[in-house]
Amino acid sequence: MKKIPYKIILLFSILILGCKSEEKEETPLLTQEGEEIEIKYASGLKIINFGDHMILKVENPWPNADRTYRYLLAKEGADVPQNVKFDERIQIPVEKMVVTSTTHIPSLEILETEGSLVGFPGLDYISSEKTRKLITEGKVRELGKNEALNTENLLDLQPDVVIGFSIDGSNKSFNTLQKSGIPVVFNADWTESSPLGKVEWIKFFGAFFLKMEQANAFFEEVEKNYLSAKELAKKAEETPTVVAGSMYKDQWYLPAGNSWQALFIKDANANYLFGDTEGTGSLSLSFETVLAEAANAEFWVGPAQFTAYEELKNASPHYTRFKAFQEQNIYTFSSEKGETGGVIFYELAPMRPDLVLKDLISIFHPQLLPEYTTTFYKPLD
Repeated sequence: MKKIPYKIILLFSILILGCKSEEKEETPLLTQEGEEIEIKYASGLKIINFGDHMILKVENPWPNADRTYRYLLAKEGADVPQNVKFDERIQIPVEKMVVTSTTHIPSLEILETEGSLVGFPGLDYISSEKTRKLITEGKVRELGKNEALNTENLLDLQPDVVIGFSIDGSNKSFNTLQKSGIPVVFNADWTESSPLGKVEWIKFFGAFFLKMEQANAFFEEVEKNYLSAKELAKKAEETPTVVAGSMYKDQWYLPAGNSWQALFIKDANANYLFGDTEGTGSLSLSFETVLAEAANAEFWVGPAQFTAYEELKNASPHYTRFKAFQEQNIYTFSSEKGETGGVIFYELAPMRPDLVLKDLISIFHPQLLPEYTTTFYKPLD
């Protein structure tokens, strides 16, 4: 089984930052021109429906971005006013799509549109059995790496749209595709820190396939389940202490206080010992700092790529100084992998925050979910 490089795991932990964690207060905008689709949690997404066409706005496409992208999604023969401004025009419903993040795969499957996928960079990272079947059948082509796409293969595929993401907006491959007439649309789900903000990006994909009703229904079900689980966690009489992350070289990387992972711990009614830190990304601290604060933490979750106590001990005997190690209360999401080594958590968790939250509640407060079998988090071997 292919093992995910530590740098990939570290990058993912850094990239789970976002812009806003609270539900938006705005109500849907209804005008004579168009109806704004309700977006409750996602801070970087707006969709305005005009019937035969939609305007999709992507704000905060990457950290500290200085611009907003406007995409025109139009049905064939749509009557689009000449004064409408947009960065790309895409005919909908889309028939051939390329996506560039495993987090996009579940949305396609949930909307039953995975058959539209024709290419992806890094096929081995895809874990879903349904999409892996398409790969085995030769229906999805390998496209290299996100930061250096195989543009020759991509141009040969002639997709209707490429759904991309960028850390800083400098992907040269995207520029090449756009010059060749292939639309590139940025997806910014990864910049959301709110668990429900991430999953709400299924509405982004719903717009491309004219499946907004299905996207809304799925989101509402996950939202209902998540909020119900959050209320359940409040019934716990104790609030256990938690530490997260692990060391890479001489630094311990762990979620910042307002990050995606930290919010899960908070909503599971546990005390993340670094929850009062600023930021929505990753912290980089010395081992001594983490030990001083978290040596007696009752639980340790998400220790990067480690899946066994022996691995942790061999990597650094200092890990054994933590109470969570000594009492074997460490839980990892890295042990659940697809057939080619992709970590299932990275792919599916953003679309199923309700399952992530239930996992953590069952770990921190087992009496609340006594018969629950976790989906992502498993105890270290």
